Order: sequence, then C-alpha cells, then structure tokens
Amino acid sequence: MDSPASADRARLLGLHREAVVLFGSHVHAVRPGQWDLPTPCAEWTVRDLVNHLAVEQLWVPPLVEQGRTIAEVGDAFDGDVLGEDPADVWETVRAAAEAAFAAPGALEGTVDLSYGRTPAAAYCSQLTADAVVHSWDLARAIGAAERLPDALVDAASREFGGYADQLPPSLFAAPVAVPEGADAQTRLLAMLGRTA
Repeated sequence: MDSPASADRARLLGLHREAVVLFGSHVHAVRPGQWDLPTPCAEWTVRDLVNHLAVEQLWVPPLVEQGRTIAEVGDAFDGDVLGEDPADVWETVRAAAEAAFAAPGALEGTVDLSYGRTPAAAYCSQLTADAVVHSWDLARAIGAAERLPDALVDAASREFGGYADQLPPSLFAAPVAVPEGADAQTRLLAMLGRTA
C-alpha cells in the first residue's frame, strides 16, 4: 500500500502533467499570425509567454536530475529557445521536465534555486501553478477557451496563496478587487492581477 507521502507525490506529478499538457494544448492552437499578439502579462507577446514556460521546463532536468546549481547552468537558457517550431520545442521540453520530476526519488530531493535550497516537490508545485495561470493568459491572448480545470485552480490557489502579495511586479501584476460571489478561478486570477 502506498504511503501518504507517496500518494501526495503521485498527485503532484499528475497535477504538473495536467497543467503543462493544458498549456501545450494552447501552444498548439496558436495560429501563425498570433505569435506577436499581446498577453495579459505586461510587455510579453504570445511568443514571449510560450518561451518563458519553455525555459522553465528546460531548467528542470539540470536542477532536479543532475543536481546542478543555477550558477553551473549559467546562461544556457537565455534568449529565445523556441526556434521555428515552438509547438515541437514545447513538447520536447515538457516531456523532459515531466520525466525529471517523475524519476525515482526526484521529488524527495532538493534543488538549488535563486533563493536557496528548495524541496523539489515545492519546485514542482511552483512550476505547476505558474503553468496553470499562464495557460489562462495564453488562452485569453489567442481567443481560446479560458476555463481552467477545478483541480488546477485549487492547486494554483494553494501555491500562490502563501506568497502572491510578495511576488515582484515583473512576474505578476498587483492583486485586483474580487467581485462579490466570485468563483475560485476568478479569485485566483484576481490574486495575480488578472480580471476574468
């Protein structure tokens, strides 16, 4: 029988996979003329947003699997990594990140992040929440369906709820007022400066 910790890790891996697959579905839906469209992320185009998430996934194998530090990786992932086929690049980096997190013992370890040693499970949770909110951003930018799955909204709300007010404005806008009776997705988006 699985331990509670094992079940929690399996649930986290499932949420991460669901979030990056959701984001990927929107990446595949981007039409040729949409890559330069603005997004809800200040100063980011659709391509910038997709590149941001792709770079996040690129960091996972060296940090989680290889135990490398940010300093050791250096500027390897700076700039545009999407090339001529962003959707194909996304699928490659998504699969590699999923595999790194799913490797035996990976979520029990720690990673070296800009703010210090961090449990790998916490890192996975952060990337999951980021993918959830940016899935909505990308959907809004390209005119796709904006409804997020309830489980992903709950996971992102739990993750961001502890520190949303401490995030630098370069990552997310300041919180906005929440309409009375707002649903969970609207509250999550408002926490991060977005209006549904």
